[in-house]
Amino acid sequence: MASNLKYSMALKNGQQDQITAKVGTSGAYDIYDGAQPAGPDTAITTQNLLATLACSSTFAPAAANGVVTANAISNGTGTAAAGAGKTATWYRLRTSAGVAVVDGTVGTSNCDLNLTSTTIAQGQTVSVSSSTYTNGQ
Repeated sequence: MASNLKYSMALKNGQQDQITAKVGTSGAYDIYDGAQPAGPDTAITTQNLLATLACSSTFAPAAANGVVTANAISNGTGTAAAGAGKTATWYRLRTSAGVAVVDGTVGTSNCDLNLTSTTIAQGQTVSVSSSTYTNGQ
């Protein structure tokens, strides 16, 4: 028989709240170009770090309806690796100590992390328009 798991809302919220717990205080989003690794436990290889954006000291309020919505995310600045302009394709959410927690897609809409522009150049201001995490089961 095929799997047909269904989770209570309390469990979904609890799972999503673990993102905030794992990020802890003063986490950050590192924005990269290139191919997204298999997951946060996979080392970064040829991808370029285009920008780093600081999270609020508390990453997010408690999950509601299986969704975590990040608190304010500070603007970042394009790194030297961004050069004259490279396309951001994915991000790594990490703790202040650099421990990877979540990897996700970057875009201008309908992505895990929505930027105002996915083209990032050295010295350019990089801004986030929204970031949400959903437990769909």
